[in-house]
Order: sequence, then C-alpha cells, then structure tokens
Amino acid sequence: MPSTMYARSPPALPLSVPGKSPQNLPMHQPSYSRVAVSPPQAGSSAASSAVPSLTSGSYAGSSAGDDSNGGTSGVDLVELMNDRLSNAVDPLPLDRSLARQAQTSGALNAKQQELLELQALAQRRLKGARSNFADGMKAAKEVKKDLDWTQKRVS
Repeated sequence: MPSTMYARSPPALPLSVPGKSPQNLPMHQPSYSRVAVSPPQAGSSAASSAVPSLTSGSYAGSSAGDDSNGGTSGVDLVELMNDRLSNAVDPLPLDRSLARQAQTSGALNAKQQELLELQALAQRRLKGARSNFADGMKAAKEVKKDLDWTQKRVS
C-alpha cells in the first residue's frame, strides 16, 4: 500500500479537517444479523480448519455473490447462538439448586423466627424470675426482722 505524505502547516495556523457529509456516507449499511456462509463439506480442506479461508468463494467477504454457491444459505446468528447456548447449558441442575436455595432460605427464615420467639419467651421468664426473686428477698428480710424482734423479746 503506498504511503501518502502530508505537508505540515505552520504551528500558528489551525488545521481544518473536513467533516463527513451525508453525501460521503455509503448508501447501504451492511447487516450483521445474517452471514452467508455454508458449513464446510465433509471432504473439503476447509473442514479441517476452524478458520474459513480468505480466498475461498464461500467466504462472506469474498467477491463472489452472496448466494452464488448452491449450498450457501443465510444463517441467523442470534438463532444459531441461542441454539448452541440452549444445548450447552443444562437448566435442570440450576433449577434444582434454585429450588434447594429457596427451601433453605425458607427454613432459615423459619428458624430465625422461632429463635426470636424463644428469645422473647426467655426474656419474659427472666422478668418473672427477677420479680419472684425480689419478692423472696423482701420476704426473707421481713422474716429476719421478725426473728430479731423475737430474739430481743426472749432475752
């Protein structure tokens, strides 16, 4: 490819760059949703290579027409990738693990709720035990006071 030399402009002057106008744009934008490539034939040399040959007539970028080959047909890339991905991933283990996760989460939430209820029950019981202890201490002090009074009376 021949190299092109550009003349330098003086540093003080701005360099004007022409913009693209609608006349300069190509009229037909290429569509990438379909590619005209047939799968390699069983006996061909292209079957042994994963990369299509650039000189082959069946290559999508070749100068031959899109459907010049009898076996060439349009392939929908989205449909092809969807088919390959649906065959590559088995959703059954994912569904099972999702169901197991939901069950485990439900069991964990139930246990958490049960623990909160048991904690509230333990706090109520502790409050009752403290009240009973306070009543018992009050009764013990009264008994001691009565014993001291009785001791003084007897002596």
